[in-house]
Amino acid sequence: MEKTIRSVMTGATGHVGYALLLELIKDGQKPAILIRKDINIFDGLECEKVFGDVTDPASLEKAFAGADVVYHSAGIIELKPGNEELVYNVNVTGTKNVVEACKKCGVKKLVYMSSVDTYPPLPNGEMMTELSHYDPEILEGTYAKTKAEATQYVIDANGTDGLETVIIQPSACIGPYDFKVSSIGEMVRMFIKGNFPVTLTFGKYNFVDVRDVAQAAVAASTKGKAGECYLICGEAITVAEFIEITAKALGRKAPKIKLHKWLADLSAPIMEVYYKVTDTTPLFTRYSIRKLVSNCNFSNAKARAELDYNPMSVEKSIKDMADWIKEYEANK
Repeated sequence: MEKTIRSVMTGATGHVGYALLLELIKDGQKPAILIRKDINIFDGLECEKVFGDVTDPASLEKAFAGADVVYHSAGIIELKPGNEELVYNVNVTGTKNVVEACKKCGVKKLVYMSSVDTYPPLPNGEMMTELSHYDPEILEGTYAKTKAEATQYVIDANGTDGLETVIIQPSACIGPYDFKVSSIGEMVRMFIKGNFPVTLTFGKYNFVDVRDVAQAAVAASTKGKAGECYLICGEAITVAEFIEITAKALGRKAPKIKLHKWLADLSAPIMEVYYKVTDTTPLFTRYSIRKLVSNCNFSNAKARAELDYNPMSVEKSIKDMADWIKEYEANK
């Protein structure tokens, strides 16, 4: 009789994490999820709830006891300044706690959810492929720096105390299950309300559906090579194209007013104050604008070859995201 795999995951309330939870259940597993409190998004799902936090090592050891695979997707994506200490504690210290708890509990495989933000952009749109070393000192922004430091820690932990580690590195995530309202989710919600009046004359980024990320993470648990990283990305499209696709998915016309980069640069510091005062999800910050004009040409060839990765189109992902948001907001 085949042994049942015991999987445990962190970050189940997140955009990627929830998709991963559903993917594990679809795979026939009954995963354990580490959560700080029970919420209704888990109602009716076949999963074991363990209460704790990645900053609490004792709760991790309790959750990981008897686990074969741990998926660590908990993290903070923070574009607003002022929360640097919290971001570090969760993204770096929390990841170190997860690694050490895995070792203590005899976990065989750790799949870590990193990010393409750990890559220093190459010049002239040069194609970027997986790295073997990640240096936070050459990166910009608290999120990127913390994810790079955590990623390197996970790589270095591979092969210690019987633990194998595999790193998944998604690009900008879109798709359903945006409970916490990501920046892209906020934009879609504004579109639905008719409150997104502009398009951009600049900017481009690489997008991937959270369901594709979840499938890649599960595949990495069995097919991923120990100590290796996998870029999990999709299509790189301009911001104007993204807005056009979103408008079409919602049956609306794309905005005619075009925001130029010089004006975005001028207004970003003011908008950062607005986001902080109103505690709303940021769309345009100085950091996000710099990201939009940097190289986002990531290769997913390695994931395609080794994880059977085959991402869906941006059009399908945005349509599904818009449909999910409309249904979710209507039933809140």
